[in-house]
Amino acid sequence: MRFPFALTKKIASHIIRHKLRKTPKFAMVLQLEPLHTCNLTCTGCGRIREYSTSLKDMVPLEQCLQAAIECDAPMVSICGGEPLIYPKIEELINGLLDQGRVLYICTNGMFMRKKMRDYLAVVYSPKIEPKLQKLLDGKLISEKEAETIRKSDDAAKKKIVIRPTKWMYWNVHVDGLEFTHDLIVEREGVFKECIEAIKMAKIIGYQVATNTTVYKETDVQEIEDMFKYLSSLEVDGHTISPGYDYDAAKKDMVKRLGRDPKGFFLTRDMTRQKFAKIQEWGKAFTIFGTPVYQEFLAGKRELTCTAWAIPTFNVKGWKAPCYLMTDGHYPGYQEMLSKVQWEKYGVVNGVARDPRCEHCMVHCGYDPSGALGTNYQSGDNWKNIKYNFGAKPKPFPASPELEKRAYNGVTIGKGHLAEAKAIINSPAAGARGAFTRKEEDHQHQEAHVGSHCGTGDTSERDELLEKIKDAKKAEA
Repeated sequence: MRFPFALTKKIASHIIRHKLRKTPKFAMVLQLEPLHTCNLTCTGCGRIREYSTSLKDMVPLEQCLQAAIECDAPMVSICGGEPLIYPKIEELINGLLDQGRVLYICTNGMFMRKKMRDYLAVVYSPKIEPKLQKLLDGKLISEKEAETIRKSDDAAKKKIVIRPTKWMYWNVHVDGLEFTHDLIVEREGVFKECIEAIKMAKIIGYQVATNTTVYKETDVQEIEDMFKYLSSLEVDGHTISPGYDYDAAKKDMVKRLGRDPKGFFLTRDMTRQKFAKIQEWGKAFTIFGTPVYQEFLAGKRELTCTAWAIPTFNVKGWKAPCYLMTDGHYPGYQEMLSKVQWEKYGVVNGVARDPRCEHCMVHCGYDPSGALGTNYQSGDNWKNIKYNFGAKPKPFPASPELEKRAYNGVTIGKGHLAEAKAIINSPAAGARGAFTRKEEDHQHQEAHVGSHCGTGDTSERDELLEKIKDAKKAEA
Protein backbone atom coordinates (compact mmCIF):
# COMPACT_ATOMS: atom_id res chain seq x y z
CA MET A 1 0.00 0.00 0.00
CA ARG A 2 1.04 3.59 -0.61
CA PHE A 3 0.35 4.44 3.03
CA PRO A 4 0.11 2.17 6.12
CA PHE A 5 -3.26 0.41 6.23
CA ALA A 6 -3.92 1.23 9.89
CA LEU A 7 -3.48 4.96 9.27
CA THR A 8 -5.59 4.97 6.11
CA LYS A 9 -8.32 3.01 7.88
CA LYS A 10 -8.36 5.44 10.82
CA ILE A 11 -8.79 8.49 8.59
CA ALA A 12 -11.38 6.84 6.34
CA SER A 13 -13.40 5.64 9.34
CA HIS A 14 -13.40 9.14 10.80
CA ILE A 15 -14.74 10.65 7.57
CA ILE A 16 -17.38 7.94 7.06
CA ARG A 17 -18.58 8.24 10.67
CA HIS A 18 -19.16 11.98 10.36
CA LYS A 19 -20.71 11.65 6.92
CA LEU A 20 -23.23 9.14 8.29
CA ARG A 21 -23.98 11.48 11.19
CA LYS A 22 -24.30 14.35 8.68
CA THR A 23 -21.91 16.47 10.71
CA PRO A 24 -21.68 19.74 8.75
CA LYS A 25 -18.11 20.59 9.79
CA PHE A 26 -15.53 18.46 11.57
CA ALA A 27 -11.78 18.38 12.07
CA MET A 28 -9.52 16.03 10.14
CA VAL A 29 -6.14 17.39 11.23
CA LEU A 30 -5.35 19.56 14.24
CA GLN A 31 -2.51 22.02 13.70
CA LEU A 32 -1.19 22.23 17.25
CA GLU A 33 1.30 25.00 17.99
CA PRO A 34 2.47 24.61 21.60
CA LEU A 35 4.84 27.56 21.12
CA HIS A 36 6.06 29.96 18.43
CA THR A 37 9.69 30.14 19.51
CA CYS A 38 12.04 28.97 16.77
CA ASN A 39 15.77 28.60 16.26
CA LEU A 40 15.48 29.71 12.61
CA THR A 41 14.02 32.72 10.81
CA CYS A 42 12.85 31.19 7.54
CA THR A 43 12.01 33.42 4.61
CA GLY A 44 8.30 33.07 3.88
CA CYS A 45 7.31 32.29 7.47
CA GLY A 46 5.27 34.94 9.23
CA ARG A 47 4.84 33.23 12.59
CA ILE A 48 7.66 35.00 14.43
CA ARG A 49 6.32 38.39 13.35
CA GLU A 50 2.61 37.69 13.82
CA TYR A 51 3.22 36.33 17.32
CA SER A 52 6.23 38.50 18.17
CA THR A 53 4.69 39.59 21.48
CA SER A 54 4.11 36.02 22.65
CA LEU A 55 7.24 34.21 21.48
CA LYS A 56 8.10 33.25 25.05
CA ASP A 57 4.61 31.95 25.79
CA MET A 58 3.76 28.26 25.71
CA VAL A 59 0.53 26.30 25.79
CA PRO A 60 0.45 24.15 28.95
CA LEU A 61 0.70 20.42 28.31
CA GLU A 62 -2.78 19.61 29.61
CA GLN A 63 -4.30 22.34 27.46
CA CYS A 64 -2.59 20.90 24.37
CA LEU A 65 -3.97 17.45 25.12
CA GLN A 66 -7.42 18.86 25.80
CA ALA A 67 -7.43 20.71 22.46
CA ALA A 68 -6.97 17.39 20.67
CA ILE A 69 -9.85 15.87 22.62
CA GLU A 70 -12.03 18.92 21.99
CA CYS A 71 -11.81 18.84 18.19
CA ASP A 72 -11.24 15.06 18.04
CA ALA A 73 -9.16 15.15 14.86
CA PRO A 74 -7.64 11.73 14.11
CA MET A 75 -4.38 13.39 13.05
CA VAL A 76 -2.37 16.02 14.92
CA SER A 77 0.40 18.03 13.32
CA ILE A 78 2.61 19.42 16.09
CA CYS A 79 4.16 22.54 14.65
CA GLY A 80 5.03 26.05 15.75
CA GLY A 81 7.69 27.53 16.01
CA GLU A 82 10.01 24.60 16.43
CA PRO A 83 8.10 21.99 18.47
CA LEU A 84 11.22 20.18 19.67
CA ILE A 85 12.04 23.29 21.72
CA TYR A 86 8.84 22.75 23.73
CA PRO A 87 10.02 21.52 27.17
CA LYS A 88 7.25 18.91 27.44
CA ILE A 89 7.42 17.68 23.84
CA GLU A 90 8.01 14.05 24.86
CA GLU A 91 5.05 14.11 27.24
CA LEU A 92 2.91 15.79 24.59
CA ILE A 93 3.75 13.22 21.93
CA ASN A 94 3.16 10.29 24.26
CA GLY A 95 -0.06 11.82 25.55
CA LEU A 96 -1.46 12.27 22.05
CA LEU A 97 -0.45 8.74 21.10
CA ASP A 98 -2.29 7.49 24.19
CA GLN A 99 -5.38 9.25 22.80
CA GLY A 100 -5.04 7.22 19.59
CA ARG A 101 -3.94 10.09 17.32
CA VAL A 102 -1.74 9.91 14.24
CA LEU A 103 1.11 12.37 14.76
CA TYR A 104 3.27 14.49 12.50
CA ILE A 105 6.13 16.27 14.25
CA CYS A 106 6.80 19.24 11.96
CA THR A 107 10.42 20.10 12.61
CA ASN A 108 13.31 21.92 10.98
CA GLY A 109 15.41 18.88 11.89
CA MET A 110 18.03 20.65 13.98
CA PHE A 111 17.16 18.89 17.25
CA MET A 112 16.13 15.50 15.90
CA ARG A 113 19.40 13.66 16.40
CA LYS A 114 19.57 14.73 20.04
CA LYS A 115 16.05 13.41 20.66
CA MET A 116 16.86 10.13 18.93
CA ARG A 117 20.05 9.68 20.96
CA ASP A 118 17.93 10.11 24.08
CA TYR A 119 15.73 7.27 22.85
CA LEU A 120 18.73 5.02 22.13
CA ALA A 121 20.08 5.64 25.63
CA VAL A 122 16.77 4.52 27.16
CA VAL A 123 16.47 1.30 25.15
CA TYR A 124 20.16 0.42 24.91
CA SER A 125 21.16 -3.22 25.11
CA PRO A 126 23.78 -5.20 23.20
CA LYS A 127 21.04 -6.06 20.69
CA ILE A 128 21.13 -2.56 19.22
CA GLU A 129 24.90 -2.57 18.67
CA PRO A 130 24.46 -3.26 14.92
CA LYS A 131 22.37 -0.09 14.63
CA LEU A 132 24.91 1.89 16.65
CA GLN A 133 27.68 0.66 14.39
CA LYS A 134 25.69 1.63 11.32
CA LEU A 135 25.18 5.10 12.76
CA LEU A 136 28.90 5.35 13.50
CA ASP A 137 29.83 4.16 10.02
CA GLY A 138 27.56 6.82 8.55
CA LYS A 139 29.05 9.47 10.86
CA LEU A 140 25.57 10.15 12.19
CA ILE A 141 26.77 9.87 15.78
CA SER A 142 30.25 10.31 17.23
CA GLU A 143 32.22 7.75 19.23
CA LYS A 144 31.66 9.88 22.32
CA GLU A 145 27.91 9.93 21.72
CA ALA A 146 27.88 6.16 21.20
CA GLU A 147 29.67 5.66 24.53
CA THR A 148 27.18 7.94 26.28
CA ILE A 149 24.37 5.81 24.88
CA ARG A 150 26.06 2.59 26.01
CA LYS A 151 26.77 3.89 29.51
CA SER A 152 23.39 5.50 30.17
CA ASP A 153 22.55 5.38 33.86
CA ASP A 154 19.25 4.63 35.56
CA ALA A 155 18.20 8.28 35.44
CA ALA A 156 18.76 8.40 31.67
CA LYS A 157 16.85 5.16 31.17
CA LYS A 158 13.82 6.54 33.03
CA LYS A 159 13.59 9.54 30.75
CA ILE A 160 10.41 9.98 28.69
CA VAL A 161 11.47 9.77 25.05
CA ILE A 162 10.10 9.85 21.51
CA ARG A 163 9.89 6.24 20.37
CA PRO A 164 9.42 4.87 16.85
CA THR A 165 5.81 3.90 16.15
CA LYS A 166 3.62 3.36 13.12
CA TRP A 167 1.41 6.18 14.41
CA MET A 168 4.07 8.92 14.23
CA TYR A 169 6.10 10.63 11.53
CA TRP A 170 8.98 13.00 11.82
CA ASN A 171 7.88 15.64 9.29
CA VAL A 172 11.06 17.44 8.26
CA HIS A 173 11.03 20.83 6.54
CA VAL A 174 12.97 20.57 3.25
CA ASP A 175 12.38 23.33 0.68
CA GLY A 176 14.85 22.18 -1.96
CA LEU A 177 18.39 20.93 -2.32
CA GLU A 178 21.23 22.26 -0.18
CA PHE A 179 21.77 25.73 -1.63
CA THR A 180 18.06 26.56 -1.90
CA HIS A 181 17.03 25.14 1.45
CA ASP A 182 19.82 26.85 3.38
CA LEU A 183 18.98 30.11 1.62
CA ILE A 184 15.30 29.89 2.58
CA VAL A 185 15.99 28.99 6.22
CA GLU A 186 18.65 31.72 6.27
CA ARG A 187 21.37 29.53 7.74
CA GLU A 188 24.04 27.41 6.10
CA GLY A 189 24.37 23.78 7.18
CA VAL A 190 20.70 23.18 7.93
CA PHE A 191 20.10 20.99 4.87
CA LYS A 192 23.02 18.76 5.83
CA GLU A 193 21.70 18.38 9.36
CA CYS A 194 18.20 17.57 8.05
CA ILE A 195 19.53 14.82 5.81
CA GLU A 196 21.68 13.34 8.55
CA ALA A 197 18.69 13.36 10.90
CA ILE A 198 16.56 11.64 8.25
CA LYS A 199 19.22 8.97 7.67
CA MET A 200 19.56 8.37 11.40
CA ALA A 201 15.79 8.12 11.85
CA LYS A 202 15.45 5.54 9.09
CA ILE A 203 18.25 3.38 10.54
CA ILE A 204 16.62 3.40 13.97
CA GLY A 205 13.16 2.61 12.61
CA TYR A 206 11.19 5.85 12.67
CA GLN A 207 8.77 6.88 9.94
CA VAL A 208 9.92 10.05 8.19
CA ALA A 209 8.06 12.49 5.99
CA THR A 210 9.06 15.84 4.53
CA ASN A 211 7.16 19.05 3.90
CA THR A 212 8.05 21.44 1.11
CA THR A 213 6.78 24.86 0.10
CA VAL A 214 7.19 25.99 -3.51
CA TYR A 215 7.87 29.67 -4.21
CA LYS A 216 8.14 31.84 -7.30
CA GLU A 217 11.91 31.36 -7.45
CA THR A 218 11.69 27.59 -6.93
CA ASP A 219 13.07 25.58 -9.85
CA VAL A 220 10.66 22.78 -10.75
CA GLN A 221 13.45 20.45 -11.85
CA GLU A 222 15.14 20.94 -8.49
CA ILE A 223 11.95 19.84 -6.72
CA GLU A 224 11.89 16.68 -8.81
CA ASP A 225 15.57 16.07 -8.03
CA MET A 226 14.80 16.64 -4.35
CA PHE A 227 12.03 14.02 -4.45
CA LYS A 228 14.40 11.57 -6.16
CA TYR A 229 17.04 12.12 -3.52
CA LEU A 230 14.62 11.84 -0.60
CA SER A 231 13.10 8.74 -2.19
CA SER A 232 16.57 7.18 -2.39
CA LEU A 233 16.79 7.69 1.39
CA GLU A 234 13.48 5.78 1.69
CA VAL A 235 11.57 8.73 3.12
CA ASP A 236 8.02 7.55 3.77
CA GLY A 237 6.03 10.45 2.35
CA HIS A 238 5.98 14.08 1.26
CA THR A 239 3.71 17.07 1.67
CA ILE A 240 4.12 19.80 -0.94
CA SER A 241 2.24 23.08 -1.10
CA PRO A 242 2.46 26.43 -2.92
CA GLY A 243 3.84 29.48 -1.12
CA TYR A 244 1.00 31.91 -0.53
CA ASP A 245 1.38 35.62 0.31
CA TYR A 246 -0.57 35.74 3.56
CA ASP A 247 -0.42 38.96 5.57
CA ALA A 248 2.10 38.01 8.26
CA ALA A 249 4.58 36.58 5.76
CA LYS A 250 4.30 39.63 3.51
CA LYS A 251 4.90 42.01 6.40
CA ASP A 252 7.91 40.00 7.56
CA MET A 253 9.41 40.02 4.08
CA VAL A 254 9.03 43.79 3.71
CA LYS A 255 10.11 44.84 7.21
CA ARG A 256 12.83 42.30 7.93
CA LEU A 257 14.26 41.56 4.49
CA GLY A 258 13.27 44.63 2.49
CA ARG A 259 11.94 42.46 -0.33
CA ASP A 260 8.83 42.78 -2.47
CA PRO A 261 6.56 39.78 -1.69
CA LYS A 262 5.39 39.74 -5.31
CA GLY A 263 8.82 38.48 -6.30
CA PHE A 264 8.67 35.56 -3.88
CA PHE A 265 5.14 34.20 -3.47
CA LEU A 266 2.94 32.51 -6.06
CA THR A 267 -0.22 33.70 -7.77
CA ARG A 268 -2.81 31.10 -8.77
CA ASP A 269 -1.57 31.04 -12.35
CA MET A 270 2.02 30.62 -11.17
CA THR A 271 0.98 27.78 -8.88
CA ARG A 272 -0.61 25.91 -11.77
CA GLN A 273 2.55 26.34 -13.81
CA LYS A 274 4.82 25.16 -10.99
CA PHE A 275 2.58 22.17 -10.23
CA ALA A 276 1.95 21.10 -13.81
CA LYS A 277 3.76 17.81 -13.11
CA ILE A 278 2.26 17.15 -9.67
CA GLN A 279 0.26 14.15 -10.90
CA GLU A 280 3.40 12.60 -12.39
CA TRP A 281 5.17 13.19 -9.08
CA GLY A 282 2.23 11.60 -7.27
CA LYS A 283 2.75 8.41 -9.26
CA ALA A 284 6.53 8.35 -8.88
CA PHE A 285 6.82 9.44 -5.23
CA THR A 286 4.83 8.91 -2.03
CA ILE A 287 3.12 12.30 -1.91
CA PHE A 288 0.56 12.76 0.86
CA GLY A 289 -2.88 14.08 0.03
CA THR A 290 -5.49 13.22 -2.53
CA PRO A 291 -5.30 12.99 -6.33
CA VAL A 292 -8.23 15.42 -6.39
CA TYR A 293 -6.08 18.07 -4.68
CA GLN A 294 -3.30 17.32 -7.16
CA GLU A 295 -5.71 18.00 -10.03
CA PHE A 296 -6.60 21.29 -8.37
CA LEU A 297 -2.94 22.32 -8.09
CA ALA A 298 -2.40 21.45 -11.74
CA GLY A 299 -5.30 23.70 -12.75
CA LYS A 300 -7.53 20.88 -13.95
CA ARG A 301 -10.43 21.60 -11.59
CA GLU A 302 -11.69 23.95 -8.88
CA LEU A 303 -12.12 23.20 -5.19
CA THR A 304 -13.80 25.10 -2.38
CA CYS A 305 -11.71 25.84 0.71
CA THR A 306 -12.46 23.74 3.80
CA ALA A 307 -10.13 25.44 6.28
CA TRP A 308 -12.40 24.37 9.14
CA ALA A 309 -11.24 20.77 8.57
CA ILE A 310 -7.68 21.66 9.65
CA PRO A 311 -8.10 23.97 12.68
CA THR A 312 -5.16 25.60 14.45
CA PHE A 313 -4.74 25.85 18.22
CA ASN A 314 -1.97 27.94 19.78
CA VAL A 315 -1.09 30.23 22.68
CA LYS A 316 -3.93 32.60 21.74
CA GLY A 317 -6.60 29.92 21.37
CA TRP A 318 -8.39 28.57 18.28
CA LYS A 319 -7.09 30.60 15.34
CA ALA A 320 -9.60 31.66 12.70
CA PRO A 321 -10.38 31.47 9.90
CA CYS A 322 -7.37 29.33 8.98
CA TYR A 323 -3.76 28.38 9.58
CA LEU A 324 -2.46 31.37 7.60
CA MET A 325 -5.05 34.14 8.00
CA THR A 326 -5.96 35.54 11.39
CA ASP A 327 -9.18 37.46 12.04
CA GLY A 328 -9.44 36.32 15.64
CA HIS A 329 -8.85 33.64 18.24
CA TYR A 330 -11.58 31.74 20.09
CA PRO A 331 -11.46 30.02 23.48
CA GLY A 332 -13.39 26.97 22.26
CA TYR A 333 -13.40 24.84 19.11
CA GLN A 334 -17.18 24.67 18.79
CA GLU A 335 -17.44 28.40 19.41
CA MET A 336 -15.04 29.00 16.54
CA LEU A 337 -17.01 26.71 14.22
CA SER A 338 -20.28 28.44 15.03
CA LYS A 339 -19.14 32.07 15.08
CA VAL A 340 -16.84 32.25 12.05
CA GLN A 341 -18.73 33.21 8.89
CA TRP A 342 -17.06 30.61 6.70
CA GLU A 343 -18.99 31.67 3.61
CA LYS A 344 -16.95 34.89 3.55
CA TYR A 345 -13.70 33.09 2.78
CA GLY A 346 -12.14 31.09 -0.03
CA VAL A 347 -12.48 31.18 -3.80
CA VAL A 348 -15.65 29.96 -5.51
CA ASN A 349 -15.80 29.50 -9.29
CA GLY A 350 -12.66 31.57 -9.65
CA VAL A 351 -13.96 34.50 -7.59
CA ALA A 352 -12.33 35.33 -4.25
CA ARG A 353 -14.84 35.91 -1.48
CA ASP A 354 -12.09 37.66 0.48
CA PRO A 355 -9.26 39.37 -1.46
CA ARG A 356 -6.71 37.74 0.86
CA CYS A 357 -7.83 34.33 -0.43
CA GLU A 358 -7.30 35.16 -4.10
CA HIS A 359 -4.02 33.32 -4.62
CA CYS A 360 -4.31 30.68 -1.90
CA MET A 361 -4.17 27.04 -3.01
CA VAL A 362 -2.39 25.65 0.05
CA HIS A 363 -2.96 22.12 1.33
CA CYS A 364 -4.30 23.20 4.73
CA GLY A 365 -7.28 24.80 2.99
CA TYR A 366 -7.87 22.63 -0.04
CA ASP A 367 -6.46 19.15 0.52
CA PRO A 368 -9.34 18.22 2.88
CA SER A 369 -11.76 19.28 0.15
CA GLY A 370 -10.47 16.48 -2.04
CA ALA A 371 -11.10 13.92 0.69
CA LEU A 372 -14.47 15.30 1.80
CA GLY A 373 -15.95 15.56 -1.70
CA THR A 374 -16.95 19.21 -1.40
CA ASN A 375 -16.72 19.63 -5.19
CA TYR A 376 -17.48 16.02 -6.06
CA GLN A 377 -17.07 14.81 -9.61
CA SER A 378 -17.88 11.35 -10.88
CA GLY A 379 -15.02 8.98 -10.13
CA ASP A 380 -13.44 11.04 -7.34
CA ASN A 381 -14.01 8.40 -4.67
CA TRP A 382 -12.44 5.72 -6.83
CA LYS A 383 -9.43 7.98 -7.51
CA ASN A 384 -8.87 8.46 -3.79
CA ILE A 385 -9.27 4.75 -2.99
CA LYS A 386 -6.95 3.72 -5.80
CA TYR A 387 -4.34 6.29 -4.78
CA ASN A 388 -4.32 5.45 -1.08
CA PHE A 389 -4.63 1.68 -1.36
CA GLY A 390 -2.45 1.30 -4.44
CA ALA A 391 1.14 0.12 -4.49
CA LYS A 392 3.74 2.31 -2.84
CA PRO A 393 6.22 3.76 -5.34
CA LYS A 394 9.61 2.06 -5.23
CA PRO A 395 12.54 4.04 -3.81
CA PHE A 396 14.56 5.90 -6.41
CA PRO A 397 17.97 4.24 -6.86
CA ALA A 398 20.70 5.88 -4.80
CA SER A 399 23.80 7.02 -6.67
CA PRO A 400 26.87 9.23 -6.17
CA GLU A 401 25.53 11.54 -8.88
CA LEU A 402 22.25 12.01 -7.00
CA GLU A 403 24.15 12.75 -3.78
CA LYS A 404 26.34 15.22 -5.63
CA ARG A 405 23.33 17.08 -7.03
CA ALA A 406 21.78 17.27 -3.56
CA TYR A 407 24.82 18.85 -1.92
CA ASN A 408 25.13 21.84 -4.23
CA GLY A 409 25.67 24.57 -1.64
CA VAL A 410 27.93 25.19 1.32
CA THR A 411 29.31 21.63 1.15
CA ILE A 412 31.11 22.49 -2.10
CA GLY A 413 31.87 26.09 -1.13
CA LYS A 414 28.86 27.60 -2.89
CA GLY A 415 26.66 28.51 0.04
CA HIS A 416 24.49 31.61 -0.08
CA LEU A 417 27.00 33.46 2.14
CA ALA A 418 29.96 32.61 -0.09
CA GLU A 419 30.09 36.07 -1.67
CA ALA A 420 29.78 37.77 1.71
CA LYS A 421 32.56 35.62 3.16
CA ALA A 422 34.82 36.38 0.21
CA ILE A 423 34.27 40.13 0.53
CA ILE A 424 34.78 40.21 4.29
CA ASN A 425 37.90 38.05 4.09
CA SER A 426 39.43 40.13 1.32
CA PRO A 427 42.35 42.46 2.16
CA ALA A 428 40.10 45.42 1.31
CA ALA A 429 37.94 44.58 4.30
CA GLY A 430 40.70 45.99 6.48
CA ALA A 431 40.15 43.57 9.34
CA ARG A 432 39.43 39.95 9.98
CA GLY A 433 35.69 39.37 9.68
CA ALA A 434 33.32 37.01 11.37
CA PHE A 435 34.03 34.29 8.82
CA THR A 436 37.83 34.37 8.87
CA ARG A 437 38.25 32.13 11.88
CA LYS A 438 39.24 28.53 11.34
CA GLU A 439 36.23 26.48 10.35
CA GLU A 440 35.25 24.03 13.05
CA ASP A 441 33.81 20.60 12.52
CA HIS A 442 30.06 21.09 13.02
CA GLN A 443 29.14 17.52 12.20
CA HIS A 444 27.96 16.70 15.70
CA GLN A 445 27.42 20.21 17.04
CA GLU A 446 23.98 20.58 18.56
CA ALA A 447 21.64 23.24 17.28
CA HIS A 448 20.79 25.77 19.94
CA VAL A 449 18.36 28.57 20.52
CA GLY A 450 20.58 31.62 20.39
CA SER A 451 19.71 35.09 21.57
CA HIS A 452 18.68 36.13 18.06
CA CYS A 453 17.24 32.94 16.57
CA GLY A 454 13.51 32.98 16.03
CA THR A 455 13.02 36.39 17.60
CA GLY A 456 13.03 38.49 14.46
CA ASP A 457 16.23 40.19 15.71
CA THR A 458 18.40 40.65 12.61
CA SER A 459 21.29 42.52 14.23
CA GLU A 460 23.83 39.85 13.30
CA ARG A 461 22.72 39.86 9.67
CA ASP A 462 22.63 43.66 9.60
CA GLU A 463 26.16 43.81 10.99
CA LEU A 464 27.30 41.46 8.23
CA LEU A 465 25.66 43.63 5.57
CA GLU A 466 27.36 46.72 6.95
CA LYS A 467 30.73 44.97 6.74
CA ILE A 468 30.03 44.05 3.13
CA LYS A 469 29.17 47.68 2.33
CA ASP A 470 32.37 48.90 4.01
CA ALA A 471 34.43 46.36 2.10
CA LYS A 472 32.92 47.40 -1.22
CA LYS A 473 33.61 51.07 -0.43
CA ALA A 474 37.23 50.21 0.32
CA GLU A 475 37.54 48.39 -3.00
CA ALA A 476 36.03 51.31 -4.97
